[in-house]
Amino acid sequence: MDVIFDLFGNPVPLGRGKRGRPEHVPTIENRNRVSMLLALGWSNERIANSLAITLPTLRKHYFSELKQRGAMRDRLEARRLELAWRTAEAGNVGAMKEFGRLVEKSDRMEIERELAQDRKQDAAPEKEARLGKKALEAQRALDADAELTSELEQEAARNARH
Repeated sequence: MDVIFDLFGNPVPLGRGKRGRPEHVPTIENRNRVSMLLALGWSNERIANSLAITLPTLRKHYFSELKQRGAMRDRLEARRLELAWRTAEAGNVGAMKEFGRLVEKSDRMEIERELAQDRKQDAAPEKEARLGKKALEAQRALDADAELTSELEQEAARNARH
Protein backbone atom coordinates (compact mmCIF):
# COMPACT_ATOMS: atom_id res chain seq x y z
CA MET A 1 0.00 0.00 0.00
CA ASP A 2 1.48 3.32 -1.10
CA VAL A 3 1.46 6.36 1.13
CA ILE A 4 0.18 9.54 -0.49
CA PHE A 5 1.91 12.80 0.39
CA ASP A 6 0.62 16.36 0.02
CA LEU A 7 2.61 19.25 -1.48
CA PHE A 8 4.44 19.88 1.79
CA GLY A 9 5.54 16.27 2.31
CA ASN A 10 2.97 15.41 4.95
CA PRO A 11 1.29 12.00 4.61
CA VAL A 12 -2.38 12.18 3.67
CA PRO A 13 -4.31 9.74 5.90
CA LEU A 14 -6.90 7.55 4.24
CA GLY A 15 -10.54 7.77 5.27
CA ARG A 16 -10.24 4.55 7.32
CA GLY A 17 -13.78 3.64 6.32
CA LYS A 18 -15.36 6.39 8.41
CA ARG A 19 -17.33 9.39 7.32
CA GLY A 20 -15.93 12.88 7.69
CA ARG A 21 -12.42 14.16 7.99
CA PRO A 22 -9.96 11.78 9.64
CA GLU A 23 -8.64 12.73 13.07
CA HIS A 24 -5.22 14.38 13.26
CA VAL A 25 -2.48 11.96 14.24
CA PRO A 26 0.49 13.68 15.92
CA THR A 27 3.87 12.42 14.75
CA ILE A 28 7.33 12.78 16.27
CA GLU A 29 8.22 15.08 13.37
CA ASN A 30 5.23 17.33 14.09
CA ARG A 31 5.99 17.35 17.81
CA ASN A 32 9.55 18.46 17.06
CA ARG A 33 8.22 21.10 14.65
CA VAL A 34 5.88 22.48 17.34
CA SER A 35 8.76 22.59 19.84
CA MET A 36 10.98 24.42 17.36
CA LEU A 37 8.28 26.96 16.48
CA LEU A 38 7.60 27.57 20.18
CA ALA A 39 11.31 28.21 20.68
CA LEU A 40 11.17 30.77 17.88
CA GLY A 41 8.32 32.56 19.68
CA TRP A 42 5.48 31.72 17.28
CA SER A 43 1.91 32.12 18.50
CA ASN A 44 -0.43 29.14 18.82
CA GLU A 45 -2.44 30.39 15.82
CA ARG A 46 0.63 30.47 13.56
CA ILE A 47 1.74 27.02 14.70
CA ALA A 48 -1.72 25.57 14.05
CA ASN A 49 -1.77 27.17 10.59
CA SER A 50 1.66 25.74 9.76
CA LEU A 51 0.44 22.25 10.69
CA ALA A 52 -2.87 22.77 8.81
CA ILE A 53 -4.91 22.03 11.94
CA THR A 54 -7.28 24.06 14.08
CA LEU A 55 -6.33 25.73 17.34
CA PRO A 56 -8.38 23.27 19.47
CA THR A 57 -6.69 20.36 17.69
CA LEU A 58 -3.28 21.90 18.44
CA ARG A 59 -4.18 22.23 22.12
CA LYS A 60 -5.60 18.70 22.24
CA HIS A 61 -2.65 16.85 20.72
CA TYR A 62 0.31 19.08 21.60
CA PHE A 63 -0.63 20.29 25.10
CA SER A 64 2.56 18.95 26.68
CA GLU A 65 4.73 20.95 24.27
CA LEU A 66 2.58 24.08 24.70
CA LYS A 67 2.92 23.90 28.51
CA GLN A 68 6.69 24.17 28.20
CA ARG A 69 6.68 27.29 25.99
CA GLY A 70 9.02 29.27 28.26
CA ALA A 71 11.72 26.61 28.37
CA MET A 72 11.75 25.85 24.65
CA ARG A 73 14.15 28.67 23.72
CA ASP A 74 16.64 27.51 26.35
CA ARG A 75 16.32 23.92 25.14
CA LEU A 76 16.97 24.99 21.56
CA GLU A 77 20.10 26.91 22.56
CA ALA A 78 21.29 23.98 24.70
CA ARG A 79 20.80 21.60 21.77
CA ARG A 80 22.73 23.90 19.44
CA LEU A 81 25.60 24.04 21.94
CA GLU A 82 25.55 20.28 22.35
CA LEU A 83 25.68 19.62 18.59
CA ALA A 84 28.45 22.17 18.07
CA TRP A 85 30.45 20.61 20.91
CA ARG A 86 30.09 17.08 19.54
CA THR A 87 31.17 18.18 16.08
CA ALA A 88 34.06 20.21 17.52
CA GLU A 89 35.24 17.20 19.52
CA ALA A 90 35.36 15.23 16.28
CA GLY A 91 37.92 17.76 15.01
CA ASN A 92 35.79 20.07 12.86
CA VAL A 93 37.47 23.50 12.99
CA GLY A 94 34.33 25.33 11.79
CA ALA A 95 32.35 23.74 14.60
CA MET A 96 35.02 24.86 17.10
CA LYS A 97 34.64 28.45 15.93
CA GLU A 98 30.84 28.21 16.01
CA PHE A 99 30.96 26.76 19.51
CA GLY A 100 33.15 29.67 20.60
CA ARG A 101 30.63 32.15 19.13
CA LEU A 102 27.76 30.40 20.88
CA VAL A 103 29.60 30.50 24.21
CA GLU A 104 30.35 34.22 23.78
CA LYS A 105 26.70 34.87 22.91
CA SER A 106 25.59 32.94 25.98
CA ASP A 107 27.99 34.92 28.17
CA ARG A 108 26.69 38.22 26.76
CA MET A 109 23.11 37.18 27.38
CA GLU A 110 23.94 36.25 30.99
CA ILE A 111 25.66 39.60 31.58
CA GLU A 112 22.69 41.45 30.07
CA ARG A 113 20.32 39.45 32.27
CA GLU A 114 22.33 40.36 35.38
CA LEU A 115 22.45 44.04 34.41
CA ALA A 116 18.72 44.10 33.80
CA GLN A 117 18.13 42.49 37.18
CA ASP A 118 20.40 45.07 38.86
CA ARG A 119 18.50 47.90 37.15
CA LYS A 120 15.20 46.49 38.33
CA GLN A 121 16.48 46.29 41.90
CA ASP A 122 17.80 49.87 41.73
CA ALA A 123 14.57 51.20 40.24
CA ALA A 124 12.28 49.42 42.69
CA PRO A 125 13.13 51.44 45.85
CA GLU A 126 12.75 54.78 44.03
CA LYS A 127 9.21 54.03 42.96
CA GLU A 128 6.71 54.62 45.74
CA ALA A 129 3.58 52.59 46.05
CA ARG A 130 0.51 54.55 45.04
CA LEU A 131 -2.12 54.76 47.70
CA GLY A 132 -5.78 54.22 47.02
CA LYS A 133 -8.55 56.66 47.97
CA LYS A 134 -9.29 55.07 51.34
CA ALA A 135 -5.65 54.77 52.34
CA LEU A 136 -5.00 58.36 51.24
CA GLU A 137 -7.97 59.65 53.29
CA ALA A 138 -6.82 57.66 56.33
CA GLN A 139 -3.31 59.14 56.01
CA ARG A 140 -4.74 62.67 55.70
CA ALA A 141 -6.89 62.09 58.82
CA LEU A 142 -3.84 60.96 60.81
CA ASP A 143 -1.86 63.97 59.60
CA ALA A 144 -4.69 66.36 60.51
CA ASP A 145 -5.03 64.77 63.97
CA ALA A 146 -1.29 65.07 64.58
CA GLU A 147 -1.33 68.70 63.43
CA LEU A 148 -4.27 69.55 65.71
CA THR A 149 -2.59 67.86 68.68
CA SER A 150 0.60 69.82 67.99
CA GLU A 151 -1.30 73.15 67.86
CA LEU A 152 -3.13 72.38 71.11
CA GLU A 153 0.11 71.53 72.87
CA GLN A 154 1.71 74.77 71.67
CA GLU A 155 -1.30 76.81 72.83
CA ALA A 156 -1.33 75.03 76.19
CA ALA A 157 2.39 75.75 76.61
CA ARG A 158 1.85 79.47 75.93
CA ASN A 159 -1.08 79.76 78.35
CA ALA A 160 0.41 77.68 81.13
CA ARG A 161 1.10 79.52 84.43
CA HIS A 162 3.70 78.17 86.69
